[in-house]
Amino acid sequence: MSSNTLSAVLEKQIHRLCLKDFPCGYGSWRKTGYGAGGAETEETDALLDLLSCPHSPWLYDESWSPQAPALRQLAVLAPERLHAGFIYNYFTTLRIVDKGVSVIDDGLLKFSKLEELVLSANKISDIPAVNLPSTLKILELRANQLSALNSLTSCPPPRLHYLGLASNKLRTHEDVSHLTGRHWPLLVCLDLSDCEFQDQQTLLNALSTLPCLRTLVLEGNPFILACCYPGFTVDSLPQLSCLDASWISPEERHCFRGMAKMSGLIVDRASATVSVGRMRGIPDPLLSADENTPDFPVVTYRYFITYEFLSHQTPMNLKLDSESKFDAAATTHVTDGGSSDADFNPNKKETSKLDRRDSMCTEDTCRDTAHVSRHCTSKLTWSESMDVSDTQTYIVKDLSGLKRFLNQGLYLSIEEEKVLSWPAVSEDVTVAKPSRTGKEKKGAKGKESPIKSGSTKDKSKDKKKKSLPELVQDTPIRRILGSVHVPLQSLIKRGQKVNVLCDFGALHTEPEVEAIQTPEKGPGKKIKEDKKKEEKESKHRGGSDTKQRNTASSKGKGKGRKECEMDVLTDNSVSVQLEPVTVELSVELEKWQSASEAYQLLHLHQNSQSKQPVLS
Repeated sequence: MSSNTLSAVLEKQIHRLCLKDFPCGYGSWRKTGYGAGGAETEETDALLDLLSCPHSPWLYDESWSPQAPALRQLAVLAPERLHAGFIYNYFTTLRIVDKGVSVIDDGLLKFSKLEELVLSANKISDIPAVNLPSTLKILELRANQLSALNSLTSCPPPRLHYLGLASNKLRTHEDVSHLTGRHWPLLVCLDLSDCEFQDQQTLLNALSTLPCLRTLVLEGNPFILACCYPGFTVDSLPQLSCLDASWISPEERHCFRGMAKMSGLIVDRASATVSVGRMRGIPDPLLSADENTPDFPVVTYRYFITYEFLSHQTPMNLKLDSESKFDAAATTHVTDGGSSDADFNPNKKETSKLDRRDSMCTEDTCRDTAHVSRHCTSKLTWSESMDVSDTQTYIVKDLSGLKRFLNQGLYLSIEEEKVLSWPAVSEDVTVAKPSRTGKEKKGAKGKESPIKSGSTKDKSKDKKKKSLPELVQDTPIRRILGSVHVPLQSLIKRGQKVNVLCDFGALHTEPEVEAIQTPEKGPGKKIKEDKKKEEKESKHRGGSDTKQRNTASSKGKGKGRKECEMDVLTDNSVSVQLEPVTVELSVELEKWQSASEAYQLLHLHQNSQSKQPVLS
């Protein structure tokens, strides 16, 4: 007999009861009846105490059957009754959980009075009904490896009242065909939770033939993510009293009345709305800016949120795909206000609930293959509290794919974009540079240093110089400041909405001094570097240059102290930035609350179809 068969596991459990060993059964330890009295004998009451005392070495795990402790007591009181046939017929409940059982063999038929059989968390892939006792009323097969019900319904137990098939690989129309009243005429409770059924209407048509069905568990199946659930189920099964561990009230049944009979209503669509609220706690990137920083390049920082979600179409209010936006941003021109063409934010206002649903009911709007689309919110300049106010609605037809996506959860990221902007190169600037340099060498009178960007040459060019130069930005430099994982498994059960405050911890943005360290060096930076080099060389001179060294040291003392103070300020600003960065996020599945709401949606959809222009 293989060790993974059900009968082998049951025999092992019965053997561990030690029905013929101390303190049960016959033996010299018994004071009366079957053994001579003496110092080593025990009273019957003392033997019974050894079976139930928490600290007794003869206390065994008897949770696998409520008849096990009673059978051990009987082995003390009347051991002569314990023959093999009596033991097998004594059990009415067997609970073999997570014991590695993979085969239900005919040895189970020995338990001719068995009424409840629990085989959860095993490795069973096939249930031969011929090996199940006909007296069975409860059969629990949760978390096994069932992928078909053919053998179970070939000769099902006729008295079965409860059938548990949760967390198995059941999904096909053939599996649905084995859940009808022809196979289970007395079935009262059916558990199909956490399976892979996606066609809600086909399943409900089969379950409606179960004449005695009163309790049904469907949570965890892909189709419960659809907008019509649970209203469509309640109206399709009028005899049902309890759905997903919740009693169906008369008011609820009245609200959903008529939904199952609406023609043209699409019931295999899910609508998920993802909303990003306020973002708080990001450190100010310009807090450590140097006063002596050159005018160019102009450095700007903007912040945005990115995440991925499953959809069949471009979500409503969705802007361009992030990847294409990133490519386009590299060639956009910055306006005087600091904004770019890539910041286009179409229709940021949230659309109405019925308008969003209307697109969901159109067959042509949903493709057959779902994909994960990456969404990028609008880019915001820094503030202590940035109101993202981004709401996107995703329409999904692949409910199984949506279930897998929700099981994995959503990853939310905060990204920073740094842009360096330079004056546009023109012919006037290139021609003016050598002439100014020549005059500087000759010591021209009344002329300002050419290093200053605001210097003028004559009155004719004064107006042109005062106008702001056109700026051209480099390729944006992006980096992810932080990411968090948002669990969404509750939406697969009975949850309709997930509200979470995403905590990214304390983040540190790069200092402004480091931000301008780019390959393009401005004239101000070059002069500053040359000046530092001269000071370093003069510092190491000796002898006759003592006076000059002291003079250079005194000139640079003030500036050095100022730079030191700035560094201290920068360090302090980073060290005190302990406020965690948080982002408000909500993910909500749309659920129809009444049949009238579903009818209104259907009516709006039909009107929109009739108003569409006819293309010649």
